[in-house]
Amino acid sequence: MSASRLRHVAVLVLEGAKPLDVGIPAQVFSTRGSMPYEVRLCGAAPGLVTGGDGLSYHVAHGLDALAWADIVFIPGYRFPDREDPPRPVVDALIAAHDRGARLAAISTGAFALAATGLLDGKRATTHWHYTRALTAKHPEIRVDENVLFVDEGTVLTSAGAASGIDLCLHILRGDLGVAASNHAARRLVAAPYRSGGQAQYVPRSVPEPLGERFAATREWALHRLDDPLTLETLAGHAGVSERTFSRRFAEDTGYTPMQWVMRARIDRARELLERSQRSVEQIAADVGLGTGANLRLHFQRILGTTPSEYRRTFARGE
Repeated sequence: MSASRLRHVAVLVLEGAKPLDVGIPAQVFSTRGSMPYEVRLCGAAPGLVTGGDGLSYHVAHGLDALAWADIVFIPGYRFPDREDPPRPVVDALIAAHDRGARLAAISTGAFALAATGLLDGKRATTHWHYTRALTAKHPEIRVDENVLFVDEGTVLTSAGAASGIDLCLHILRGDLGVAASNHAARRLVAAPYRSGGQAQYVPRSVPEPLGERFAATREWALHRLDDPLTLETLAGHAGVSERTFSRRFAEDTGYTPMQWVMRARIDRARELLERSQRSVEQIAADVGLGTGANLRLHFQRILGTTPSEYRRTFARGE
């Protein structure tokens, strides 16, 4: 897929739609010179849609926008467990998917996506408050309440509103590469990337400042990816035992410390491949992977492609 091809994004606004859930994809993918997306808000029909939390929406497009879209976002809405969306909405979602569009649900939008049957036999998530209801209503779906988002290829789901940002940035990374995703995150003043495997809600038995200390350690490590970064080094910077660091780090990020370091190095390599002409050997040294062979090995394992192919796809100007 060309990184510069214009993509069409439809945001499907259902009755009772939650304002943040509607606004996130509309803002992340909003039409601008640096973003090859065109966004349309749509509903079951053009006109006024009564939303949740005291807001309503005037949408210019009806379900015809789903036939136009490459990506359809389904924001969360009130009382999703009570009844399915109107049959024409469900049919239009199925038709869009059959035509090749990706369907991405934010929060309780997963219930509308579930009504299509396209999540049957697949993993999915939704807001933690509704995971049991989703399981009860659609037992054929493997509901995972301990993740921020789930990517099943052409159907994607996310947890509460903030994780909708994570899902959108995840899609951006796949479409346009790391540099574009990081640029969008800076514009949103959001974390550049949170693992989909990170827990939605983790009860804390330790003071919250410890979480802040771990965040500082992650930031410290990101500026030293070319240095040897061991579990001992990271735990020492955070001022805790290696055992405590490993346990809490996995709770916070969804990865072990060394898995996180490797993915951070691969992400940095991706950005250098996109934005520089440095050789694979030079980039491997820049990100702490030593040799080009080592970079190629981990790049293939994590991303399923080679550095050279990635550069051909995402290099700036291509």
